[in-house]
Amino acid sequence: MGSGAMGSGAMGSGAAGSGPGHGAPLCPSPPPPAPRCSRGSRRLSETGAGPRRSEGAAGRGGLRAAASLPHIARGRGEEGGGRRSPCLLVALRPRNVEAERERFFRASFAYDPQFEYAEPVPAAVLDKYGAASDRFVAQAIRIIRAVLEKYGTYESFEVATGGRLLSKCQIWSVIRKYMQKEGCVGEVVVQLTDDLLSQAVMMVEDSRPTLAINLAGARQHWLEGMLRHEIGTHYIRGVNNTRQPWHSSEGRKQYSLKPANPTEEGLASLHSVLFRKQPFLWRAALLYYTIERASHLSFSALFQDLEQYVQDAGVRWEYCVRAKRGQTDTSQPGCFSKDQVYLDGILRILRHRQTIDFPLLAALGKVSYEDVNRLKEFGVLEKARIPHFMQDLERYMKQLDHIVTTNGLNEEELEQLLPD
Repeated sequence: MGSGAMGSGAMGSGAAGSGPGHGAPLCPSPPPPAPRCSRGSRRLSETGAGPRRSEGAAGRGGLRAAASLPHIARGRGEEGGGRRSPCLLVALRPRNVEAERERFFRASFAYDPQFEYAEPVPAAVLDKYGAASDRFVAQAIRIIRAVLEKYGTYESFEVATGGRLLSKCQIWSVIRKYMQKEGCVGEVVVQLTDDLLSQAVMMVEDSRPTLAINLAGARQHWLEGMLRHEIGTHYIRGVNNTRQPWHSSEGRKQYSLKPANPTEEGLASLHSVLFRKQPFLWRAALLYYTIERASHLSFSALFQDLEQYVQDAGVRWEYCVRAKRGQTDTSQPGCFSKDQVYLDGILRILRHRQTIDFPLLAALGKVSYEDVNRLKEFGVLEKARIPHFMQDLERYMKQLDHIVTTNGLNEEELEQLLPD
């Protein structure tokens, strides 16, 4: 994975949809390798479950700026004589995932992978994410079926609403323009890679905010939504958070803050689909459903269950790996439930959207929507960054209403699901 500096003048400003010979910018020179995932690296966020459909070697490139759904990073061997503790991403990715994938497909899907890990997965992590919720399963299924009813298959939905895959040069152009909108050109390291099982992942590497983007998921009409998720939500709230009296764990305790999630990921996920003509919450819904089913099923049974919604076997494999990560013997029921946070957070925010001060929610940093009103008198709001897409708040609120309607939700249902 390479990285490059995204400062002003780093590239031209060709149109996002332009191709060779039609105003596309020149690609930057190959940059030096990015830092390895080590003690100096921590994941802040990860976008979507954008699985790789093939093992083709997509080109790699890199850029500069920073934070989302847990990316399953490739394991790395130990370097030098000192033993290093792997970051959570490495610990959660089975080191034999490719070998088990091949065995699973050779067995015509009638095999339950036996995963191995470079290091034991921390017991505290497994305990925290070992139980699935079924609270919003009915809503998840309804969203999934609404997409299939309209588009026939997920694959058709992806092509119809996502548009064509962009070249690296076109991706750089979109990213540069977005960074300019948010006033953060030169602040974040951006990496283009084909190694992610998600669409994107935000990290801090060696104290630098770093965004890795999956080339296979960078589609014409979806890329800016991913940037709203990662930069417009995670990064901007993170920058604002550093200026608040609750920026440290001690400060959060002092002000009795609720956890940032599910607000953080719910808000970011809503921003991913904001301004789409058909803002279906497919990915959040399918992740939620997959994890709930994984808690009751073996890997092979889960894979078979998902066929009713996703025909592509490679895509189903990736969703199943995400839901079963942390397990060794996947013939047993069990899940890694973290990915349920997206739909959970989405529904909570939509339920209370009429009373949430969204610009203030961004300005106060990494806080829950439930804490906003009581924290505003203590917050440092001078020079706070507000995402550019929140500037027209009336339009923003109309888009949230559109998301509710498109996904078959309604006020009465949300109130019953999430009473005050």
